[in-house]
Amino acid sequence: MQKYVSFLAAGCVFSLMVLSPTAIANDKTQVMMGDKTVTLEGKLPKLEQMAPRFKVVDEQFTSISLSDFKGKTVLISAVPSLDTGVCALQTKRFNSEVSHFSDDVVMLTISTDLPFAQKRFCKVENVDKIKVLSDSVWRDFGEKYGLLIEDYGLLARAIFIIDAEGQLKYQELVPNITEHPNYDAALEALKTIQAQQ
Repeated sequence: MQKYVSFLAAGCVFSLMVLSPTAIANDKTQVMMGDKTVTLEGKLPKLEQMAPRFKVVDEQFTSISLSDFKGKTVLISAVPSLDTGVCALQTKRFNSEVSHFSDDVVMLTISTDLPFAQKRFCKVENVDKIKVLSDSVWRDFGEKYGLLIEDYGLLARAIFIIDAEGQLKYQELVPNITEHPNYDAALEALKTIQAQQ
């Protein structure tokens, strides 16, 4: 199995090949959840196309859309649940990294945790620099980005970067949701994409 981490820089798509998700006969993607194979609903969006619009909610159940960040470079960190170790570390890592970028960069963590749980997590873990959003109401993000795990209602672990023009420039779907994404590759891609704006 191979996993791809890819992004566009200077007009070329760069791919980092590692262990990856697999496609099955009906064109659905599978990833691992520990030692169990799970199937994702929908399809991953394509690079170099407009990123799919989506709506999620914040801690007050206020609707938040991708269009709310128009003109910004957006890094989306998708996690299964903030109440697990890897998801917590992933969220805290990006919370600490966002200050190294200009105000033109927005970082989002999206999970299907209820907003109440997300608010509690952010308070306890001092997560206050990124926006933590919930896909629990409509599952709109998970469906449009091909991350919703069938029969679980959780999101697979992934990272997406959308440039200021709204195009998807980078994505990583982590092949086993119990493992970390490639933080260094995502942050380097973010620097490259932002420098081209």
